[in-house]
Amino acid sequence: MHDATSPTLTYILPIRSATSQAHGELTPYLRHMATLAEMIVVDGSPPAVFAEHAAAWGDVVRHVAPASDLATPMGKVGGVLTGLRLASHEHVVIADDDVRYDDATLLRVAGALETDAVVRPQNYFAPLPWHALWDSGRMLLNRATGGDWPGTLAVRCSILRATNGYDGRAMFENLELVRTVRAAGGTEVVLFDAFVLRRPSTTPHFLSQRVRQAYDEIARPPRLVAQLAILPLLALLAVSWGWRGLAGAGIAVMAVAERGRWRGGGRAVFPVTASLLAPAWVMERAVCIWLAVASRLVYGGVRYRGVVLHHAATPMRELRARFAHLRPAGPRPGDREVPHRSA
Repeated sequence: MHDATSPTLTYILPIRSATSQAHGELTPYLRHMATLAEMIVVDGSPPAVFAEHAAAWGDVVRHVAPASDLATPMGKVGGVLTGLRLASHEHVVIADDDVRYDDATLLRVAGALETDAVVRPQNYFAPLPWHALWDSGRMLLNRATGGDWPGTLAVRCSILRATNGYDGRAMFENLELVRTVRAAGGTEVVLFDAFVLRRPSTTPHFLSQRVRQAYDEIARPPRLVAQLAILPLLALLAVSWGWRGLAGAGIAVMAVAERGRWRGGGRAVFPVTASLLAPAWVMERAVCIWLAVASRLVYGGVRYRGVVLHHAATPMRELRARFAHLRPAGPRPGDREVPHRSA
């Protein structure tokens, strides 16, 4: 059901859960979102969990299994592509099962598709256990250097149908989606002030993802090189300047994170302690990036759900060559960043 003031949009939720989420907060959230959008839940859960989800959600959402011909190593991508195949509307919001939009932000993010082909909002965590606060430091550093990568995007359905989707081998699936859209001639907008709540993972899941997430940087060579350089640079600072050099580096990282916290009104959702923890995240990444490279050299990829995956994301030059026929002739409008807007 859609009210008269809501945009016409589809919300795709790809999910795969070992245990049922039918009795938690996800059910009332889906019921409410179904008043604003066509809801498609693509559920790759085991049969018993799938059946329980269907019983809880089937009267308000379109609850389906991933299409067998769209199976991908990254199961989320197969779920998204299944949802795109079924979507009735041009404007599509894709979100993980831990994402919680409020009404105004959902409509704003979807509405941004009127001018751009893919939209990247900003996640924030609530509540904030220690590991979510730790990871918020990463978010702030990303905000200061081009924008974070959230668990949700909005995209025009037609452009991904024209490209026949995006590569399901890519571990950095959001980057792969955005690169595919841009290679096909679409523009991206980063909404620094569109804040979307995300529920934190469990501590064991967070810890299990540290090297895997570092592996994503293989898709972004400049960042990979910069992160590989952190440990040698810190060693040089320690030898040359002792604790004062290391303290200075930590203060510099906090200052960059704080810039990200102030950008686009981020102080409304990010506490200052996230900036203070940013150097700890940098140290984590300084170690994990070397472990990720070692995994690439030893195993040819990184372990994920019992298998070794190789492909972080497709280089932009390859995608541009693949989709050159889809790009319009003439100058291409640039991608945009949207800072804080007053209400």
